[in-house]
Amino acid sequence: MTSEEIKATYSMRDILTKCGLPAPNRAGFCHCPFHKGDREPSMKIYDKDFHCFACGANGDIFDFVSRFYDISFKDAFRMLGGDYKKNDSFASNLAIYRAKKESAMKRKKAERECQRRKLIYDLIGIYREYMNRAEPLSDAWCDCYNAMQMMIYHADTMEERG
Repeated sequence: MTSEEIKATYSMRDILTKCGLPAPNRAGFCHCPFHKGDREPSMKIYDKDFHCFACGANGDIFDFVSRFYDISFKDAFRMLGGDYKKNDSFASNLAIYRAKKESAMKRKKAERECQRRKLIYDLIGIYREYMNRAEPLSDAWCDCYNAMQMMIYHADTMEERG
């Protein structure tokens, strides 16, 4: 099974039962097994993950099993029925395709942003050059000044966005 199939199969409550721990109360809290001196339940058990508000331990079912038994993620994965076989199923191929497509889209978006920044800075330079050539406070000078201020504003907003 893959990690997603294991997560779909087991809930955190199932994992607590497998580890021999008592079920959480109605609010979903139980005593945390990862630290001592817990008078009141401090670990919240959600459907697919957990969080201890006393010691800060948190994670999914694999993190819980690996912490509880002090084993690696790989061993916890195998303990819950996972295998590391290459999976040529349609779902895995689709996930790989989507990841590659998303990566390509992010790269293209970054390239477009870079081109847009370059264009804005080039326009600012052109407007400055025309302002230096034009007579101060003439119509051409004022038009260049206003356009340059708009480009500077666009450059600043692009920098704020990242």
